[in-house]
Amino acid sequence: MASANTFNAHGELSVGEKTYEIYRINEVEGADTLPYSLKVLLENLLRTEDGANITADHIRALGSWDADAEPSTEIQFTPARVIMQDFTGVPCVVDLATMREAVSDLGGDPSTINPLAPAELVIDHSVQIDVFGRPDAFERNVEFEYARNKERYQFLRWGQGAFDDFKVVPPGTGIVHQVNIERLARVTMERDGVAYPDTCVGTDSHTTMVNGLGVLGWGVGGIEAEAAMLGQPVSMLIPRVVGFKLTGEMKPGVTATDVVLTITDMLRQHGVVGKFVEFYGAGVAALPLANRATIGNMSPEFGSTCAIFPIDEVTLEYMRLTGRSEEQVALTEAYTKEQGMWLDPDAEPRFSEKLELDLATVVPSIAGPKRPQDRIVLSESRDAFARDVRGYGVEGELRSVPVTREGQEIALKDGAVVIASITSCTNTSNPSVMMAAAMLAKNAVDKGLTVAPWVKTSMAPGSKVVTGYYEKAGLWPYLDKLGFNLVGYGCATCIGNSGPLPEEISAAVNEHDLTVTSVLSGNRNFEGRINPDVKMNYLASPPLVVAYALAGTMDFDFENDPLGQDADGNDVFLTDIWPAPEDVEETISQAISRDLFVDDYADVFAGDERWKSLPTPEGQTFEWDADSTYVRKPTYFDGMTMELTPVTDISGARVLAKLGDSVTTDHISPAGSIKVDSPAGRYLAEHGVAVKDFNSYGSRRGNHEVMIRGTFANIRLRNQLLDGVEGGFTRSFIDGEGVTAGEQTTIYDAAEAYRAADIPLVVLGGKEYGSGSSRDWAAKGTSLLGVRAVIAESYERIHRSNLIGMGVLPLQFPAGINADKCGLDGSETFDISGVTALNDGKTPRTVKVVATKESGETIEFDAVLRIDTPGEADYYRNGGILQYVLRSLVK
Repeated sequence: MASANTFNAHGELSVGEKTYEIYRINEVEGADTLPYSLKVLLENLLRTEDGANITADHIRALGSWDADAEPSTEIQFTPARVIMQDFTGVPCVVDLATMREAVSDLGGDPSTINPLAPAELVIDHSVQIDVFGRPDAFERNVEFEYARNKERYQFLRWGQGAFDDFKVVPPGTGIVHQVNIERLARVTMERDGVAYPDTCVGTDSHTTMVNGLGVLGWGVGGIEAEAAMLGQPVSMLIPRVVGFKLTGEMKPGVTATDVVLTITDMLRQHGVVGKFVEFYGAGVAALPLANRATIGNMSPEFGSTCAIFPIDEVTLEYMRLTGRSEEQVALTEAYTKEQGMWLDPDAEPRFSEKLELDLATVVPSIAGPKRPQDRIVLSESRDAFARDVRGYGVEGELRSVPVTREGQEIALKDGAVVIASITSCTNTSNPSVMMAAAMLAKNAVDKGLTVAPWVKTSMAPGSKVVTGYYEKAGLWPYLDKLGFNLVGYGCATCIGNSGPLPEEISAAVNEHDLTVTSVLSGNRNFEGRINPDVKMNYLASPPLVVAYALAGTMDFDFENDPLGQDADGNDVFLTDIWPAPEDVEETISQAISRDLFVDDYADVFAGDERWKSLPTPEGQTFEWDADSTYVRKPTYFDGMTMELTPVTDISGARVLAKLGDSVTTDHISPAGSIKVDSPAGRYLAEHGVAVKDFNSYGSRRGNHEVMIRGTFANIRLRNQLLDGVEGGFTRSFIDGEGVTAGEQTTIYDAAEAYRAADIPLVVLGGKEYGSGSSRDWAAKGTSLLGVRAVIAESYERIHRSNLIGMGVLPLQFPAGINADKCGLDGSETFDISGVTALNDGKTPRTVKVVATKESGETIEFDAVLRIDTPGEADYYRNGGILQYVLRSLVK
């Protein structure tokens, strides 16, 4: 659709021998002093102005943006493309396939369900570290991966053939965000002769990694991503923008990981949830692109919508290095300079708030034991561990248990590092820390050091380019010698696919309830995420992951404790094997070249022989297999008509779970392994699936029956309806099939009993409800369990939006109030009124909540209705975002 072009912004830009259409932002008053990120949004509105959803007033509001005002103006942002990983992407394709059938049922044309924006899916979340510490680990793990996921992969191959503008990067290629910055990101788009900034939304919260290239993008739920693929803009408020000034340079021994953990700590303390963060200043110009991408990647950890760096010469050099064409590089430079989007290190745009960091003040750090923002200065890590371990029931001396491992008698202690994993796009995309890790490994081997025998070691690079430069530098043998063999190209440990610990280690940990630890170079270390046997998890740079593997314990002081002895019996300390920064840079310059990227990404969508030989169904609609336990047709559109069902108030609701602060989407969404005695395990067993083939929840996201049963089933979930119980359990307040009033049962079984009795459900929450990854199943599962509303103190952005997208009301306690201060213990019956105002096209600011205790006493308060934009209100009136899109397409 052509722009209304109210501001006469449409023009032309010649680059070399080509001429492109563009929309000049300088035609809008105030554009020149906007932050870079808002300039990108302004261009987006100019190009998509239609006079209805996107109007001249929206454009003027952005040009005259008041940096100090609270966000109040809704705009519609149209992303240039959508990127997905396979865990969150499979449900998207399942839903698109289901929508094709639903459109037909409503009298429409199935072929209208097609991505209208380029959509790319990278299969990176399915590899699990079953085999490690041996040369054939990669091949063995890939074999296991295909055996477990054959049905899903066949389905995705069908999707690649059935849908236009949908491409799949097959398994064993790399991690989605690293593949995005190294290959998929355009930086400047060109489509139908029009040039414009590359922007994207992704079904993974770390989509923000691409912000390092100046590409505006962030993570959304799968349901929002589906809507974006189908041409629906993302509804948002013009945000506050936090300017983060960087000055100085890092000291020797300090890594990009240390910088990003410091920035995460600073921004979490400052408070940036729902805001844009934009980096500026002379320090930015001196920051390598890989470091920018590492910082952008961690945006969800400090809570911002994005963490972006403007485009400059560093961006162009990275584009050249990674194999982008000279034509693409030239277009990016010319377009960015023409639009006033090129980085000026001396400029200071309008910002809502400002922070500053002198990079010279950053010191080596780790983060843990359960949140990425809990930074620990490395020199204080031993004391911090000693303090934190007490919270896991370890008092006094650390306990020691004898274990026989591969014929060797070892002592396994509290604090033992049982997993040391170099993994996750955050750091594996960064040659400075990856090369430092390999060079540290070489120095350690040369000194005769070995990894402690209880450590499960692994190396999961973010792309084959890492393998290429390790081989060229001759460093793989040293990593292999320490057990850091290649295990796969995927997220692995960072998302909980660490695989089982060796049997004897796992048995000792569980039998004696040892508090053991993991150290990983990832971005997430939430409770229960990494491995069910591991209680404390720490984030660290890749070289520190190797160092902790050598130390074998978190009860270690790197400044004063030796890692071992050399051949002459001399103590070897971390400083003795830490590579000098200049040596790392020299090795990088010799080992990394453009041809590595060109060769590895030459045919990125083709896949290996395993992928090519998968038998794949054909046709415009998918042939659902009634016996499949991986891919099933969901029920979202069952009985749907073109007419809206009126919104109703909520009456007689019961509490399914009462939860505390910082309940993440990991706590809510099904993730990790499926236990035999869980509702999901029972379902699979009833369908003839052997325990060894249960696989993970993530791999079965295409089956809503499994996912409902795993919602709120995290082993570390603490439901305050029960005393001292962890896991997916609750107390039922009614009798039902397999459920007794007043007794403990699983959340799924309780929900089924309430459903049979036609009783709606609510969930009570604390601060930062739904923080963490943009897991659409955290919202889908909540909805399908029968939850009509969540009442929490505050929400993370993506999950709140996803709840609305699935027809669940996000309500917020009044300021300064929470469930406990109200006197709510979760046994009450809830009535919520005022919701029906939405039927009249109004969105009330508050709704009335009345909680009635068994005694008849009532507790009343006005809850804030967190439907923040008119677009979100439309989604809720339609019963969800997918129903809204479907009706729009049929109309």
